[in-house]
Amino acid sequence: MTYRIGVDVGGTFTDILLMNEETGETFRAKTSSTPEDQSIGVLRGMERACQQAGIGLDQIGEVLHGTTVATNAILEGKGAKVGLVTTRGYRQVLQIARSFVPGGLAGWIIWPKPEPLASLEDTVEVIERIGSTGEIVTALDEADVRTQLKKLSKRGIEALSISLINSFTNSAHEKRIAEIAAEELPGIQISVSSSVLPELREYERTITTVANAYVQPQVAKYVATLESQLKGAGVQGKLFILRSDGGLVSGQTAGQNPVSLLLSGPAGGVAGAVWVAEQTGYRDFLTIDIGGTSTDVALVQDLTPRVGRETTVGDLKVRATSIDVRTVGAGGGSIAHVPPLTKALRVGPQSAGAVPGPAAYGAGGIEPTVTDANVVLGYLPTVLAGGEISLDKEAARSAVQRIVDATSLDTVEAAAAGIIDIVNENMLGALRLVSVQQGFDPREFALVAFGGAGPLHANALGVLTGAWPVIIPPSPGVLCAYGDATTNLRNESVRTLIRRFSDTTDDKLKEMLTELATSARVPLTMGDIPESEQQITYSGDLRYHGQGFEIPVTIDIDAFDGKGGGLNALRAAFDAEHERLFSFLLDTEHELVTIRATASGPRPEVVAPVLPEGSSDPSEAFVNTTEIWAQGGLVNANIYDRGKLKARNVIHGPAIITEMDSTTLVLPGHSATVHRSGSILIEPLGTNETLEG
Repeated sequence: MTYRIGVDVGGTFTDILLMNEETGETFRAKTSSTPEDQSIGVLRGMERACQQAGIGLDQIGEVLHGTTVATNAILEGKGAKVGLVTTRGYRQVLQIARSFVPGGLAGWIIWPKPEPLASLEDTVEVIERIGSTGEIVTALDEADVRTQLKKLSKRGIEALSISLINSFTNSAHEKRIAEIAAEELPGIQISVSSSVLPELREYERTITTVANAYVQPQVAKYVATLESQLKGAGVQGKLFILRSDGGLVSGQTAGQNPVSLLLSGPAGGVAGAVWVAEQTGYRDFLTIDIGGTSTDVALVQDLTPRVGRETTVGDLKVRATSIDVRTVGAGGGSIAHVPPLTKALRVGPQSAGAVPGPAAYGAGGIEPTVTDANVVLGYLPTVLAGGEISLDKEAARSAVQRIVDATSLDTVEAAAAGIIDIVNENMLGALRLVSVQQGFDPREFALVAFGGAGPLHANALGVLTGAWPVIIPPSPGVLCAYGDATTNLRNESVRTLIRRFSDTTDDKLKEMLTELATSARVPLTMGDIPESEQQITYSGDLRYHGQGFEIPVTIDIDAFDGKGGGLNALRAAFDAEHERLFSFLLDTEHELVTIRATASGPRPEVVAPVLPEGSSDPSEAFVNTTEIWAQGGLVNANIYDRGKLKARNVIHGPAIITEMDSTTLVLPGHSATVHRSGSILIEPLGTNETLEG
């Protein structure tokens, strides 16, 4: 038998999913994250999952890992001290940046501009110049390069980034500087912009390259440490890391280009949601991943996540392909508070994290959190994560009492309900960012909810968005790890053109796309994936000539069949996307700025689980009855064991469905139908009954 293991490290928990590739049988483990060294929690969880399966670590064929190491380095400001080499006259490229200030009207008055990842003192200029078409305007002065690098050496830099003007058209000078840097700064890791992001726009290319250098030492060290520990523990399988676009790369590649990992964790959840939704027959859906610290949302059309060309983490925005995931500081550990000036209840973005965690964890936390509110309202049982965590209901009530004392609310239950209502509205705001703001009506989508806290809030979010059904996947608390284990290898090649449609032809564009495809295939072929099993997709960044921004559009390579329809099809696709986003079109010539080819390996052959068939009666899974707070008062709710549910069982709310890694709340007026794939589909009463009939 062959096993693959998915690993997802979050801010609070590390999730493990061990999968038997032949039978589809899965084994789950959930353990507390170890921020001081994530590999400790990873190995601990892997050992537990293997113990459940009755196998040794040496039977694992592949380790597929979604990591937050790069993300945390950015958010916590704990990356490397980066030196930057630029063309003479461009030393202040990071300080000039873009004239964009986040926030609403007059936000610039109070917005503290973040410090660049490479300070001005650690930035040097070298004598050289490449023209916009790739010609050498000023030759590289190698003596000057050595002088400038020695200055950086005295500054004690820990990583080096090289970003020269127009290097995306000719990388010769950057590559030569990298060779000299290897001599002058031995042992220093080097990021070169023509390799990291060979695209137009100096600031975006530079900040992305600097960000790559900023996180590279930490990521490279973590990957090397994890690979060493895995080998020491007897794991013989290869380590792969999940990229922000939902594809896998080898550990070595991830260490060289870590800027592509900034949304590694959230991408795993979306990949898992695609796999789950496909089993239930829904192809268009929103995803919401609610963890201990944050909530991540995304939109999927026809089982394809929307992919963006920008990745944002905190105040940092870089040019890197990633699934269009939006994040808000709302999770189970989000702290509720009452500012003295407004006396208005607020929730987050501050989080209790894994240590000390919510008050209910009994680990020293005293601040009221979303988890504490769920405990007070009766939505959460007193045991979580298969018995690893016991909840203290009295401690939760004491914490929420702090909100009662600071407001005019009468009871602890009312305060807890207020906390839940506010955090649900915060999550709704994130869902609107990927749907309404992008021109999509959420009522035309299903909603896949996962993460440890996702199923608790899913039903309420279905009511707020009108997205039905709400799909609760099997093992929702470890779905990110499920996504890691069910996705494929991926690589991308890109080229900047800046070419009007009138200046190119179908044949010329197809030739360039074919060259990019050949380049994109290389890492997959080296990873023993035959070309016959590789899939190539194409996309381009287009704009109307004269516009200052581009829109990514999928390129249908089959339209470039020699009959002259390729560019016309691309023009029509861009116009449709532009009209959807902005509600108007321009009578202006189209311009192709960047083209890219993405090579993907085959998805793993994973057998989908199938539940035993049952009737609509879920009584075999009934555990007991409890009181929960709903509709302004206490009501009786049945508790069910998800592990005993069968296909076609229907549970009417109010009800609670428990499992090892999560808890699902079914509100009054709703029912939950168990799908044969193991997912639970929640809909307003009447809808399920019609489906069942």
